[in-house]
Amino acid sequence: MTRQQGRLARLALGFAAMTFGVAASVMAQPAAADTLDLQPFKDNLARFQQKPVFKAAGPAFDAKQCMAGKSILSIPVSSENTFTAAIEKEMKSIADQLGFKFIIWENQGTSQQWAQGINAGITEKVNLIDLLAGADPRTLVPQVLAAKEAGIPVIASHNSGKEQRDEMLKYVDGDAVVDYRTVGNILADWAIVKREGNLNALVLIATGPLATGLIESGIKEELEKCPSCKSTTVNVPPADWATRLTPTVQSALTADPSINYIITIYDGMTQFVVPGVILAGAQDRVLINGFNGTPGAISLIQNGQVDMTIGENLNWIAHAVLDANMRRVCGLEPVDDPFIPFYLFDANNAAEAGTPPELSKGYGDAYVEGYKKLWMLN
Repeated sequence: MTRQQGRLARLALGFAAMTFGVAASVMAQPAAADTLDLQPFKDNLARFQQKPVFKAAGPAFDAKQCMAGKSILSIPVSSENTFTAAIEKEMKSIADQLGFKFIIWENQGTSQQWAQGINAGITEKVNLIDLLAGADPRTLVPQVLAAKEAGIPVIASHNSGKEQRDEMLKYVDGDAVVDYRTVGNILADWAIVKREGNLNALVLIATGPLATGLIESGIKEELEKCPSCKSTTVNVPPADWATRLTPTVQSALTADPSINYIITIYDGMTQFVVPGVILAGAQDRVLINGFNGTPGAISLIQNGQVDMTIGENLNWIAHAVLDANMRRVCGLEPVDDPFIPFYLFDANNAAEAGTPPELSKGYGDAYVEGYKKLWMLN
């Protein structure tokens, strides 16, 4: 071997040793996902994988007696929204059983129509006006003030989280809150566990509803506990779901083939997200979850196209909201937390919701007997 050949050989050996040293160093430091303890995330999820139990929001009271001769006017965010329409229908049924007047203000989701509803409640001299699930009191300041002057409390139900209470009470007399931050926690925890810490999530939010900010915060809160997790957030407002969601998802998955989960903060998005996944050819790598437990999303779970949804029993919501409203009308202590539980639907239990899935089915019936006792109906 010549001197030059020997020098080249030594350089090659040195380079090989250096390369091996770098590789060994990388291999000696396991990825963060390998050291992430998934048990806390699993423990948090376990609470919502059991059938919901009933929890009273306050002391028992004689609902029939205290509501005799009383009336409530309810203004849903939109009568065309199947979610609120189902809640309203159940609330009306309960009111009929208890023997008081329950008026549903039909509308198509405009602030002008909500204002007309409040004015109608003032004219009718109802005992309480409820803005349900999105009818925004911040757009109704003159009408709410007029109701107050008439001695009629205006309540915002299933509209905001407890963290937003101080802000909400600038506009209304009370609320019936939802734990939206926990919704975000669950969505993120589920995705982290399913991907064993190797999560690259596309998070689809929808600005407009008051709940959005809290759900998004809950997602971020959990993702920060997973150093190996990545996420990209895209905002698609509800009015644009039908036109923008499918191409947005397709483009995102094509641009980043490492995305392996899509978190939709409202599962009504999934009907438009699934086609985007299919068009991107990403069915085998991408899972999807969401919140609300709509029959459409549960059907997609049954078909293997959606991974999980956080369900809310709409009949339970109707009982909880009406309980909070009746306590106001009856002069009882206002409800701090109406306790509306969540229940997770995935491939293991989606069939419990029916085939095809039905609203409010699959949650058990603990609330039925619970509210009977709470309202002294037994």
